[in-house]
Amino acid sequence: MAFVTLKFFSESLGMQSEIYVIIPQKKREDGEKFKCLYLLHGLSDDHTIWMRRTSIERYAEKYGICVVMPNAHRSFYTNIKNGLPYYTYVAKELPELICSMFNVSDKREDNFVAGLSMGGYGALKIALRECDRFCACGALSAATDIVRRKGKETYTFVFGENDEVSENDDLFILAKSKKDCENKPRIYMCVGTEDFLYDENQRFKEHLLSLGYDLTYRESHGSHNWEFWDEYIKYVLDWMFCT
Repeated sequence: MAFVTLKFFSESLGMQSEIYVIIPQKKREDGEKFKCLYLLHGLSDDHTIWMRRTSIERYAEKYGICVVMPNAHRSFYTNIKNGLPYYTYVAKELPELICSMFNVSDKREDNFVAGLSMGGYGALKIALRECDRFCACGALSAATDIVRRKGKETYTFVFGENDEVSENDDLFILAKSKKDCENKPRIYMCVGTEDFLYDENQRFKEHLLSLGYDLTYRESHGSHNWEFWDEYIKYVLDWMFCT
């Protein structure tokens, strides 16, 4: 496997950016391009965290996949009302860039997105909105009920002083609007029973099931921490690339 620190100019952000990329060094024997997972960080972290806190490179090698880890700061993977367009950057610009620079497939069935906490929210939002690009999503300890964060400083910074969340940023509304979409993504949700986000994960799980989504859900003893995420990212990868 190759580990790449990619520095480039982002057209959507209008500034220099950096991402981490893990990719097999050798071409596939069948000549096909690599499948790709976009792996998103949480609110207090950045693009380096999955490499620092897990063995994601070793896990990815098992499946022969590319893993892209972007930095979205504290944006909730959103086009910030009075700031930078991080949704466009992660969901639209990066997939095009990665496919142009690496031997990575642009087929829907070969592209995946996953993340933890804020990144779980971002992964769900991207998979639902970009369902023609991503076939499956993994949400670990996801912040699923963004509306309940009204009034918090980070929330107001992202969504504006009036705390107005668009239908494209509210996962409950977004999931309902996509329920009849032919290309609805497969979804894997997991959360620890002691996690402070446990209750909202339960609500969103039931919401997805009521709408007929192909949902795999798993919970176990655990909290909002890397012990849980390092264990469960392996389950997510196995679900994505062995089913």
